[in-house]
Amino acid sequence: MLQLIFFLINGIQPLLVPICFVVAWTVTILVVLSLWTAARDSVNTAKQMHQIPCTGCQFFTDNYRLKCTVRPSIANTEEAIYCRDYQPKTNPYLY
Repeated sequence: MLQLIFFLINGIQPLLVPICFVVAWTVTILVVLSLWTAARDSVNTAKQMHQIPCTGCQFFTDNYRLKCTVRPSIANTEEAIYCRDYQPKTNPYLY
């Protein structure tokens, strides 16, 4: 039994270095691709969120209970990007 284990270890030993090398680089590449994909998706989401015009609208109250007096259900969401009731603030000191 001991000789069989010794024979298997000696047979596998030359293959361990190439296998470990390939596995290590595969894991490294997968981690880098995962980080790249997460960063790309975050940038795309941020670009889309910066298109929401609610903070520049005269109906935006800046109150967490009632964000918008006209359409409170879609205020500060993606649906508000093309809001029909958007009116830009003419004088920000009045609102």
